[in-house]
Amino acid sequence: MSSVRALLQRRPYWLSLLAGGLSATGFAPLDLWPVTLLCLALWMAVVLQADSRRTAALSGWLFGVGHFVVGLNWIARAFTYQSAMPEWLGYFAVVALSLYLAVYPALTALGAWWLGKKHPVALMLAFAGFWIFTEWLRSWVFSGFIWNPLGSVLLPLGQLPFLTKYVGSYGLSAIAVIAAAALLLAFRSQWKLALPTALVLAVPSVITKDSVFYTPGPPADRPDIIVVQPNIGQQDKWQAGYEAENLRKLASLTVREDDRPRLLFWPEAAIPDYLEDGYPRRYYRHRPEFVRQQLASLMKPGDMLLLGGLKLEFDEAGERAIGARNSVFAMDATGELTGRYDKNHLVPYGEYLPMRPVLTAIGLSRLVPGDFDFWPGPGPQTLDLGEFGKAGLQICYEIIFSGRVVDQSSRPDFIFNPSNDAWFGDWGPPQHLAQARLRAIEEGLPVIRSTPTGISAVINANGIVEHQVAMGVAGKIDAPLPSSARPTLFSRHGNILALGLALFLLICAIAIRRAGR
Repeated sequence: MSSVRALLQRRPYWLSLLAGGLSATGFAPLDLWPVTLLCLALWMAVVLQADSRRTAALSGWLFGVGHFVVGLNWIARAFTYQSAMPEWLGYFAVVALSLYLAVYPALTALGAWWLGKKHPVALMLAFAGFWIFTEWLRSWVFSGFIWNPLGSVLLPLGQLPFLTKYVGSYGLSAIAVIAAAALLLAFRSQWKLALPTALVLAVPSVITKDSVFYTPGPPADRPDIIVVQPNIGQQDKWQAGYEAENLRKLASLTVREDDRPRLLFWPEAAIPDYLEDGYPRRYYRHRPEFVRQQLASLMKPGDMLLLGGLKLEFDEAGERAIGARNSVFAMDATGELTGRYDKNHLVPYGEYLPMRPVLTAIGLSRLVPGDFDFWPGPGPQTLDLGEFGKAGLQICYEIIFSGRVVDQSSRPDFIFNPSNDAWFGDWGPPQHLAQARLRAIEEGLPVIRSTPTGISAVINANGIVEHQVAMGVAGKIDAPLPSSARPTLFSRHGNILALGLALFLLICAIAIRRAGR
């Protein structure tokens, strides 16, 4: 034990960096969650032995650097699709983003050390409390980037992720920290605390989805749906003359033999043509009424189609496009547009360029394709689809923002999450799917995902993937729409529950520290 403590004191920074990098292997697609818990325990041990605020904070920052560089490696792939963008710039972006995101684990380590230094149990509880708070901060500071909340590593563990219904994904992250703390307590031979904690977490972890806690699947009278994945790569989608092949692939996966009405789901930016009337003629490649009738010809009477497309915004004269919106359109079998949702949470440097005049002047406008930015929509909305129920819409990475995916004034029956994960390499799509599962559990709502290249999926209200089309293949899902569950505690109260849990853990840490004096 003394030799371990000596190592922790001699090499706190290298150990933290190593632990951070290995901890990210617990996320999809590797799902090595035991490694994540062990690495968190090692990091907490480093902070516990820290002899100063500087050591604690720097170890937290280095843990974060390793954690985010490995976990977000897929971002480098996205840069290879930008016009004339060198591949090395993608890896530079991953590191630069990670240097910023590492601030949040640094704050966690500093707060935990300050509140619980030299008191192991107090420090571990403070770790869990501050982790909730810093993840919540990460979800909205500078527009927010909460990709890979720590709690998602627990998704393979039986019924344990269902606690998300009560404390949200940030609360589930705290449970992961507490599980790691139990490992550290066991290593320190503090069995009276380690064993009960481990037992409480282990019981729900080994209960499978076939247990009495599992909500049955949809009844026979649920609407039928088709989810289409055409396997159209980002490198092909916008090539001149490719639109015919694009439509052919979508059409071939949409047709079926019987005439039962279905709700059809196509991916984000499914077609390159504009669907709305009223633009100056020069902006159309094909007349919008012709495009809509082409799509309607693929549908049976009673069908409804939800598909991603673009909407343009014009100057006051209506002659020059000055902005665009990333949208989902609802269209019936006659070719009439019956609703539209505009993406609210846009991707900086992907859908808009912050400080565009400055970055354009220094030659960095090519970070974002096009001459103008996307404009945000008003936020979560619900579209009434008649016999198919009410749809909540969240486009692409909007689905990662806990507590901000549903219009509370009009609860939907399901959430449609069209996405374009063709940018996201091999690690991004399964991580995106994992976060969509967390939203399903939190809200008690099915989530339907349609993507160009995968992973498309039907997720039930318990966060279980009932059907999916794997990455890199063309396919479709033809199945009943899962039923929604009753509103969960989280769906009614949101992240105030996680923040309340954080406050409770911090109060407990303070009480334990004072009792130990």
